[in-house]
Amino acid sequence: MDLDWWFIGELIVNGANAGLMYSLVALGIVLIYKASGVANLAQGALVMTGGYVVLALAYDAGLPMWLVIPLSMVILFFFGMGIERVVLRRMAGQPLIMIIMLTLGLEILLRGIVPAVWDRGGQSPIIPITLPADAIFIGDMLINTSYLLGGVIAIFLVILFVYFFRTRIGVVSRAVSDDPVAAWSVGISVERSIALSWGLAAVVSAIAGALWGSIQGVDWTLSLLLLKAVAVAILGGLDSIIGAILAGFMLGIAENLAAGFLDDIVGGGTKELVVASVILLTILIRPHGMFGREDIERI
Repeated sequence: MDLDWWFIGELIVNGANAGLMYSLVALGIVLIYKASGVANLAQGALVMTGGYVVLALAYDAGLPMWLVIPLSMVILFFFGMGIERVVLRRMAGQPLIMIIMLTLGLEILLRGIVPAVWDRGGQSPIIPITLPADAIFIGDMLINTSYLLGGVIAIFLVILFVYFFRTRIGVVSRAVSDDPVAAWSVGISVERSIALSWGLAAVVSAIAGALWGSIQGVDWTLSLLLLKAVAVAILGGLDSIIGAILAGFMLGIAENLAAGFLDDIVGGGTKELVVASVILLTILIRPHGMFGREDIERI
C-alpha cells in the first residue's frame, strides 16, 4: 500500500496544533502545581466556565470580541483568586490528597452549576472568533486555522510564563511551592502567592475556553478537556511549562495519527486510548515526566 504523505503531513500538522491547544489547558494545571505543589483537577471546569463567560459577554451583553476576551480574562482572574480565598485557603495544613480531592469536587460542582446558570436550551453556541479563512492549503494539506491560531497563542503564553517565573514574583512562587513554611518564616505571603497562581490559571482558562468554544461550541463537554490536560501535564512534568508545550505537541500528533489510521479499522475511540496509554505509561516508566523535577523522599 502506497502511503499518502500529504495525508500524513496533514494529520501531523493539525494534530500538533490541536496538541498545543491541549497544552493551553494544561498550563493551568502546571501553573498551580509550580506555585503550590497541588495538582488542580478543576482545570477542565475552569475552561468551561471561561467559555461560558466569553459567550455571555459576546451574545448576551453584545460586546465586540476585542473587548470580550480581555474582559473575560479579568473576570476569570478574580474568579480564580476567589476560589483560592473561599475554598482552598480553608484547607491549609490538611493532607495534600484531600486538597486534590477538593479540586476534583470543584470540577464536578462547576460542571453542574455553570451550564445550569447559562442554560442555552440544549444548544452549544459557537464563540464567534472570526478568522480570514476556516482552512488554508499547503500543497495538498488542509490546515485548520482555528487550531493554528490556538497553537500560536499557546506558544506565546508559554514564553510569557517562562519569563514570569524568572521574575521576582515568579521566584517567590517557586519558593512557596518548595517549602511554604520556610517561605512564610521569611515574610513571604504564601496565601497571596497561591491565590495569584489560581488567578493566572483561570486567565489561561478564559483564553482556552474562548478558543475551544470557537471550535466545538460551548457546553459542559468543554470540561472533558481535563483528561487531555492531565495527560499533557503528566507527560511533560507537572512543574514544567516547557514540558507542557512539548508534551501537548507529542500527544496531539500521536492521537491524530492513531485516529487517522486506526479509527476506520477499530470503529473509533483511538484518541481516548492514546490519552489513557500516555497517562499510564508515563506514571509507570517516568513518574516525574519528561522535564519534571524528580524529588526523592527517603523514609
